[in-house]
Amino acid sequence: MPRKSLLYFLILSVGTIFVGRLFFLQVIDKTHQQNPLNNSAVTIKYAYPDRGFIYDRNGKLLVANEVSYDIMIIPKDVEPLDTLEFCSLLKITKEDFLKRFERTNNYSPRIPSIFLGQVSKEDFAFLQEKMYRYKGFYIQKRFLRQYPNSTSANVLGYISEVNERMLKNNPNYQLGELVGYHGIEKQYEPLLKGKKGVNFIQKNRFNKEIGPYKDGIYDTLPVPGQDISLTLDRDLQMYAESLMANKRGGIVALEPASGEILSLVSTPSYDPNMLVGRKRSRNSFMLFNDTISKPMLDRGLQAQYPPGSPFKLINALVALQEEVIDPKTAFYCYHGYKYGRGGFMKCHCGIVGAPISMNTGIYRSCNAYFANIYKRTIEKYEDPKEGMDVWSNHVKSFGLGNYLGYDLPSGQKGLIPDSNLYNRYYPNHKWKAITTISNAIGQGEVLTTPIQLANMTAAIANRGYYYTPHILKKVGDSTIQNKNYTSPKYTSINARHFEPVIDGMFNVFEIGTARGSKIEDIEICGKTGTAENFARINGEKVQFTDHSIFIAFAPKDDPKIAIAVFVENGYWGSRWAAPIASLMIEKYINGSISRDWLEKRMLEGSLEEEYEKQLEIETYVAQKEE
Repeated sequence: MPRKSLLYFLILSVGTIFVGRLFFLQVIDKTHQQNPLNNSAVTIKYAYPDRGFIYDRNGKLLVANEVSYDIMIIPKDVEPLDTLEFCSLLKITKEDFLKRFERTNNYSPRIPSIFLGQVSKEDFAFLQEKMYRYKGFYIQKRFLRQYPNSTSANVLGYISEVNERMLKNNPNYQLGELVGYHGIEKQYEPLLKGKKGVNFIQKNRFNKEIGPYKDGIYDTLPVPGQDISLTLDRDLQMYAESLMANKRGGIVALEPASGEILSLVSTPSYDPNMLVGRKRSRNSFMLFNDTISKPMLDRGLQAQYPPGSPFKLINALVALQEEVIDPKTAFYCYHGYKYGRGGFMKCHCGIVGAPISMNTGIYRSCNAYFANIYKRTIEKYEDPKEGMDVWSNHVKSFGLGNYLGYDLPSGQKGLIPDSNLYNRYYPNHKWKAITTISNAIGQGEVLTTPIQLANMTAAIANRGYYYTPHILKKVGDSTIQNKNYTSPKYTSINARHFEPVIDGMFNVFEIGTARGSKIEDIEICGKTGTAENFARINGEKVQFTDHSIFIAFAPKDDPKIAIAVFVENGYWGSRWAAPIASLMIEKYINGSISRDWLEKRMLEGSLEEEYEKQLEIETYVAQKEE
């Protein structure tokens, strides 16, 4: 093609594309024309929806709404004003005013955003009469959360204002809008939040509002958030919180037949109403910076403890599955278990020089018995690394050592050791069963969370399987059907091996370490535990009062509840954790308490002196190192 013809062709092609694009934009594509945001004489005002209510499994209200008011701003409409007078009206400083104005103007000079949120009803009545003086500002109604029973703060979470960082990943929100930040409020934000309504307001050339833009054809109504029902039992939850008053720890109760979370308690906690309204900022600073009692730590999901003696049940099941013992296999105990060169694991089972089989080993919690069966399990294989990995995989099949997959936004994995872990500890790989013998009694490197132990207990109650723990039961009137929560997860232990272990757990209440917490008309299966409590302070290992632990399920043959209780610095399992667990089981199954004396002791009992003593020791050791 001649150069001259090529030039004409290029000019014609470019012109055709240009004209075609203009035709599309001006004739075919109406979005630009129809979008009221493109009209500088239009103001947008949002109508915020009711956030969804939250109920417990029995339809009892956990979270509601209350009316609040926000001072909104459209920065480009703001006219010169008496700043000091306005600041006095809003009870803020001039510096705060300038900071807020800059922040909202940077967000958008034309789109409304919150200048000052969560104004009280009392202040609203006064402000409403004055706001006409301040152009570019107006008051908008919205809803805040209200917690009628002041319970379950660790589960429900809280809502807070959207910040600039969050806006980058969530363009559907506006600066200052409220969003779920923790717990259920965060996990189910898409269901609870609803959809904002939008009103487009026409202005005249004097910048005065004159009514809806194009008679409101583009306006939308707010869509309320959906109500949800949780699997929690509110009454059981509140009862558990009262039993844990003046104590630190976590409680998790599950329904074995479904994996539904009946109770999830963490103490110390706080009144969720503290994180609502203008006082939220001050209270949140106080709560998040409390590094001593840690009220914002959900101990039921996040605290990792050595499981202590309840873990012996898993070692019994693994030993049975690996066929290194049977239920009648017996070992001797001479105040403990001697191993290696001078190693000795103490035992307080009280049986000296007599054969101890599985049932007795469980209900008397004999360390020597479980050290022997653990050693046999690892040494079944020529290479201890292989034995350790076989053992580890069995244990992990109970949901230990990893995230369970529950529908709550926080948690910890815990730790179940394997050969890789010990190969790192011992680079020459010269380790064997007795090197790791503390695993036999739930100490050593093993770490679990309360929800993991409750889930382990549910798997034992079900004779070999569990359902993933979860807390959402219904959305509106529709029951949730999620395969992740309705499909059983099977352990690696054959069902036939569970009965002898469960018989031993039953005798824990009948004649064993928890006989003082027995309930006459309910057959409970459980296991007490005492976990050593160490802390490393400036490189020094310091021991404090042991943790009190207990797991249980009931009834024995038709389990309705499985529970794990951790009480920090609670001495031994039968002192605090077992009574609390048995009271909760009785409350849930019978609806009332028959042992008033025990209930009174748990309700009024306090471990505050223990925590103060531990703090004094920690402070002393830290100062000594300095």
